[in-house]
Amino acid sequence: MSHHLDSPLARQDPRLDITDLYVFRGETGTVLVLDHSHSAAGEDIPRGPHPEGRYEFKIDTDGDAVEEVAYRFTFAEADTEGVQRYEVRRLDGAEAHDDSAEGTVIARGRTGETVDLPGGGRAWVGKAGDPFWIEPDVLHQVGHAFQDGTKADLSGWDPAKATNAFAGHTVHAIVLELSDAELLPLAGEDRRIGVWALASLATDAGGWRPVNRAGLPMIHPLFAQFDAALGDRLNENTPAEDRALYAERLTRSVASVVRAYGTSDEPEAYAKGFVDRVLPNVLPYEVGTPATYGFARWNGRTLTDNAPDVMFSLAANTPLGLGIDKNSVTSEPRTTFPYVPPAP
Repeated sequence: MSHHLDSPLARQDPRLDITDLYVFRGETGTVLVLDHSHSAAGEDIPRGPHPEGRYEFKIDTDGDAVEEVAYRFTFAEADTEGVQRYEVRRLDGAEAHDDSAEGTVIARGRTGETVDLPGGGRAWVGKAGDPFWIEPDVLHQVGHAFQDGTKADLSGWDPAKATNAFAGHTVHAIVLELSDAELLPLAGEDRRIGVWALASLATDAGGWRPVNRAGLPMIHPLFAQFDAALGDRLNENTPAEDRALYAERLTRSVASVVRAYGTSDEPEAYAKGFVDRVLPNVLPYEVGTPATYGFARWNGRTLTDNAPDVMFSLAANTPLGLGIDKNSVTSEPRTTFPYVPPAP
């Protein structure tokens, strides 16, 4: 799982559980996709955006892991037909990381419909097919390896029988496409941005509690699959705090697995290099370029990138594949807006 049901707090209400974050080149600009409300959570639970929650795309434009701009989606209760009205707000500068800031309303819409934004952008919110795939046996064994400091025990696993645990499943997607005219002036000369998504819930005291934060894929399955406390903590802080809070722990975990495989004479040095790459947990992207999430480069993430093979293999410093690929999904992504797969 990329980020599916990744912590005890997120599992309490899957509407606030971000399953994946994608950033890629669209038809008219840069596309940001936040998926949540996975159908694997069960049948008899609420679905769709939480009317007491909010969902944000955070964008860092100067490389300090602090957001300079945020786009916030908030939702009303569903009507009798299941449609929810929503607002999109833009927050700039200090407001972008101020929970109490109101920002500026830039659009209002209804789920299932495309809404145009100022500057040539557009948004869409609705039910979609899950474009992500995962093989459950490999997933669990990799999680045990990084929890216990061992090799992933795949001795009884047959790649020919690999299955996609998420085939036929659905998510609810928030899709935001930002025009070059709006995003390039923010990105600066190098056109580099860092993106993460945040789902928060209103508290009785009037503030907001962060429930789920997503940047790079597969961080939770690698390090917190069998560590519930860590799973919750990874969602509580800001990206700028990641290295101070988690670098030492994650480095020990990676070093122990690399040492078990014997693929490096300096497992601690390898582990430090990997952790320096994943923390702060922010998805990098160069505006205007084709996205790719591969072994050599992380530049955004498309709806068909094989994030599990990449992250499992890099973290362990040895090939670890799922035996399945993008062809295992039930519904393929669309080539036109809103890009996410139709719900099967």
